[in-house]
Amino acid sequence: MRAKELGEGRFALVFDKGDEPMSELERFARERDLTAASFTGIGAFDEVVLGYFDRDAKEYAEIPVREQVEVLSLASDVAVADGRPAVHAHVVVGKRDASAHGGHLLRARVWPTLEVVLTAASAELRKKHDPETGLALIDLG
Repeated sequence: MRAKELGEGRFALVFDKGDEPMSELERFARERDLTAASFTGIGAFDEVVLGYFDRDAKEYAEIPVREQVEVLSLASDVAVADGRPAVHAHVVVGKRDASAHGGHLLRARVWPTLEVVLTAASAELRKKHDPETGLALIDLG
């Protein structure tokens, strides 16, 4: 992944073939100690694992898509969880037949590129464990 600062807390992030975007985004957020940010992106993956939160099991069911897909929409936030920046991303991907699949972005492999614009804020967002769901949710209190 290559990054360029655009000014005023904005960055262009360009992922290369074979990059794993979630781990790269987590690394970027931690290296810059981001405490609140959002980003959007477009591009393509040669495979992706989506997640659907199973509220009864309190865990993500994995939904693998083992084919090349277009990233139609990537939306995310960055907030502090357990004392460090954490990325929470959702994605909608399109298949060759124009069908779309979406969910929580668990893992993916970029091909040929993924282009992301990240906007960092000077504020801090913190996540707090929610016992009912088992998730770390943003707490504005």
